[in-house]
Amino acid sequence: MKKLFLTIAIAVMGFTASNAQTAAQKEKATPAQKAEKSTEKLQKELSLNADQKKKVYAIELEKFQKSESLHKSGTAAKSAMKDQQKAIKKATEAKLDQVLTAEQKTKLDAIYAEKKAKKDKKKAAKA
Repeated sequence: MKKLFLTIAIAVMGFTASNAQTAAQKEKATPAQKAEKSTEKLQKELSLNADQKKKVYAIELEKFQKSESLHKSGTAAKSAMKDQQKAIKKATEAKLDQVLTAEQKTKLDAIYAEKKAKKDKKKAAKA
């Protein structure tokens, strides 16, 4: 019995140590990488043309840079930070609306609605 307990304890410590190493090795994506990924996703979902893709990339890059600087400052209260994030999101959406066609805006609104529904469903499951 003691051997079994000792074996399990050693195995758990080994798994914990290996998991900690892989988590430490993960690097955060830069704002440029995030913007590229986001733009590619929107390109795929909205069928953006080359000019729109450039503009969307610039908008997304600005959004991720502002967001990162907001998180790095970290001095604001959580509610104030949340309000600033909402302001960044609204500004980004307004800029995207200027670049996209009416059909693309409709698709984007549907994507946002779907994301919101998933988020609300996840919140409801936690509560």
